[in-house]
Amino acid sequence: MSQPYKSMSLVHPNPKNLDIVQKAMIAISLLGLLLIVLAQEKSSYLLALSMLLISSGIIGFAWRSYLTRPSGIQNNGIWFRSISSRGILGWITGLILTFFYIILYWYPQYLGLGIEGAPNRGIVGFFDPLAMALKGTPASQWFVYGTLYTLAIFSFGIKFIWKYRHNRYQILRTISVMISQMFFAYLIPELLEGLNEEYSTKWFDKDLKNMWPLDYDFFDQWHIANMSSTGLLGWSVLIFSLLLIFVISPYLTYRYGKRWYCSWVCGCGGLAETAGDSFRHLSDKSLKSWKIERWLIHSILVFVVVMTIAVVYGYLGDDSSRYYITRTMFTVIVVSLLVVTGLIVRFWMKQAGRNDLNKVIYGILGLIGVILLINYLSGSGNAFFIDNYTFKKWYGLLIGATFSGVIGVGFYPLMGNRVWCRFGCPMAAILGLQQKFFSRFRITTNGNQCISCGNCSTYCEMGIDVRSYAQKGQDIIRASCVGCGICAAVCPRGVLRLENAGTDIFAKGLELRNNHVMVH
Repeated sequence: MSQPYKSMSLVHPNPKNLDIVQKAMIAISLLGLLLIVLAQEKSSYLLALSMLLISSGIIGFAWRSYLTRPSGIQNNGIWFRSISSRGILGWITGLILTFFYIILYWYPQYLGLGIEGAPNRGIVGFFDPLAMALKGTPASQWFVYGTLYTLAIFSFGIKFIWKYRHNRYQILRTISVMISQMFFAYLIPELLEGLNEEYSTKWFDKDLKNMWPLDYDFFDQWHIANMSSTGLLGWSVLIFSLLLIFVISPYLTYRYGKRWYCSWVCGCGGLAETAGDSFRHLSDKSLKSWKIERWLIHSILVFVVVMTIAVVYGYLGDDSSRYYITRTMFTVIVVSLLVVTGLIVRFWMKQAGRNDLNKVIYGILGLIGVILLINYLSGSGNAFFIDNYTFKKWYGLLIGATFSGVIGVGFYPLMGNRVWCRFGCPMAAILGLQQKFFSRFRITTNGNQCISCGNCSTYCEMGIDVRSYAQKGQDIIRASCVGCGICAAVCPRGVLRLENAGTDIFAKGLELRNNHVMVH
């Protein structure tokens, strides 16, 4: 009788299957989901039970998976599991998530949403008791989504903290994301909606931490007009929001890079980091993917800028007694900003020794400015000669719904957890440009210590080949980097460090030039 084969490998090429406790925890979570899907009556007790089962199952699975082992790098066997290696379970999960988002955005009646005054039923009706308790109105499909979204970030956030408990940075930023989602994106907006119906129906945003360009409705006429007509509170929020867009956000990005938002605050990033952590290694690291990423995300940024200009231009007039900013003033402001932006880009490109993008950038900025001027001089009421909200309608359909939701989350098990952040988010794009050219943040490397294990590149959710930088001892200054710090957390040699180094414009320009030469 032959003896069983015993591997001498230290990395366990045949990792253990799930034990009975882990399987039981999965079954408990699925039972909670089943209660929601099969819900036929509105019961606060059943709703509480389903939420408890889902969260308990996730947390119990995390306890069994991580707290029963020593702390440290815990990505064992991910390429051997069907759900995390694009296997059959991964495809099934992706299809279910994609189908859910399609129903959520375009067919909410199949989730039980009451149409034309009809009472809610099914899944949406199941959440009515919680909605009534928080804000005094029946639930909508967005309330259901927000509740499940928050529950996922909270439950998987605990899992993430236990998994990376050896790294203080990961613990702190995960707690920050959980608090931001729980209070600023869920509880406070829902409670305020119930406390003050006038404000909530006029201008109140469902996510207090969203800002333009991620919140592409911000500069809509109804939003600006209603904020400016609801007294001191409305004006305070309007002024703070403008400062956040044009002053606070650029300053924080200068000091800390885009990580202050993308990894510490943003709800999209929060879901990606917690619920999507098991899929981070699936991000494409190829040069082709990087090229597609740069063209696509910056094209979307241009799209949202043009859309915003068109929408604002369309509802302004030339009567200074009726408008704080007339159409003439707005045209001058926009053209001036484009010129200043072009000059700044030119300066930084010259410092970095980069001339390859000049024609593209100047062409885009110049084209926007020229078309807007011609449009203004011709007396057309619509910016760029297109109906004011045509841009917004297409953006909302293609980017706001299809990309950010259906693809952005539905494709976690197939393309990694940051598909939206890498290829579609205009907020990530604008913060990334600020980070690359103006920020003090970078990931420093110690090439002498690198053993080329590849952990850093494998687990980079943004598709950056971190190892290639580390091997050269080259600092990583990439627009796409969200500063999640996982590359440093999984490095067995301490090669990588997240730092906010002091710099001046000439040193930064020289560094960018040297990096460009070394990479290419």
